[in-house]
Amino acid sequence: MGSENIRARRCLGLLRRRNLWLPTWRGWLLLLMLTSLAGYAALHRIHRFLAPDRPVSSDILVVEGWVPDYALKRGLDLSVEQKSRYLLLAGGTVRGEVNPEPGDTYANMAMKRLKRIGGDQPHVHPVPSPELTSEPERDRTYGSALAVKKWLKEQGVSVRSINVLTMGTHARRSRLLFQEAFGPEVEVGVIAIRDREYDPRVWWRYSEGVKEVLSEGAAYLYARFLFQPG
Repeated sequence: MGSENIRARRCLGLLRRRNLWLPTWRGWLLLLMLTSLAGYAALHRIHRFLAPDRPVSSDILVVEGWVPDYALKRGLDLSVEQKSRYLLLAGGTVRGEVNPEPGDTYANMAMKRLKRIGGDQPHVHPVPSPELTSEPERDRTYGSALAVKKWLKEQGVSVRSINVLTMGTHARRSRLLFQEAFGPEVEVGVIAIRDREYDPRVWWRYSEGVKEVLSEGAAYLYARFLFQPG
């Protein structure tokens, strides 16, 4: 007791002694195993989380215009198979592409690409979205959704449900932002097209897979928790 009082006085009464429990080597081994299992589960589930494939019953299909040709073709085929009333190609001002025409949009470019592969059909319509006046790179998906909503309203179309076709890990974010734009009265489904640049089952083995999962994961968190419409 005397030695403890001396230590306490030396620390000005700010510290006191307590017993501390630490894992044994068996405990550390168990923690390591649990951590490894959690990491393994996360590796295998995060891609599926970001790339849900959950279409709903609808005669309106929206395809994001920046997707590659094979995804555009799949959207066209689906719209024909399901006898869709509208196949809408969405997207704003083209950025980062090679030699785009001045003022061109992903929606209009997608229309040109579909025509080249035999997709010039009366139910297909480009719906370009205007360039955002501030931070145009940030909220393009939401802007596309608003443009589609406005176009359908101008056509006098009563919308109860729509499907959005996009690429892999972009799917959850696209569905979230289209749902935000259309509101709870419209059911929004999503169709995720597999990215041919990597195998989603082992995405961490491909540089493209790692890039997509990390960037889309961060973008989804922003859209889910920080994005403010308008």
